[in-house]
Amino acid sequence: MVRKPASNTPMAGQRRSSLSSLQPIDSSPFKRPSSPLFIWITLLLVWLISLLPWRVWQPAPDLLLLVIAFWCMNEPHRVNMLAAFCFGLLMDVHDGGLLGEQALTYTLVAYGALLLSRRLQRFNSIVQAIHMIPVFVLAEAAARLCHAWLAGEWMGWQWLWSALFTVALWPLADVLLHMPQRRLDETESGSA
Repeated sequence: MVRKPASNTPMAGQRRSSLSSLQPIDSSPFKRPSSPLFIWITLLLVWLISLLPWRVWQPAPDLLLLVIAFWCMNEPHRVNMLAAFCFGLLMDVHDGGLLGEQALTYTLVAYGALLLSRRLQRFNSIVQAIHMIPVFVLAEAAARLCHAWLAGEWMGWQWLWSALFTVALWPLADVLLHMPQRRLDETESGSA
């Protein structure tokens, strides 16, 4: 018994599957990962900026924490909780405070960003910032409670402004840190 090869054309009584005619809504390619060199240059640059004395002002936003959380959410394979812990220890040593206080904050925010990263990839930067508010506030609150317990003093509620200002800068960080990818996309679409 000889079988005929199956043809892709439907016969008179059969209908073609509707799934074969579906086209993607967004035909642009998937988001490419950022360059590891760019990621680490931004982290080191913001770390150096964070060493300046403007951070003494209590409600000042923590730019290093913002950039670490951003890269943890967008590039979780390159920036993780270990990097956040190391940068937190470096900031603890620089500030001369309790060793591990900033490291705890940075690690908790990195954990929250890693936990929410897959969900938040679907949203724009403003919705991402709204979702990150509890992460920043709870991580900072945990560190402040540990400080109050270990040092025996409560430093007030100014840290809450710092956490809120940090989250308010999330859309700006999204624009600035994704700028090289957008420029690459524009040059590729112009040459095509």
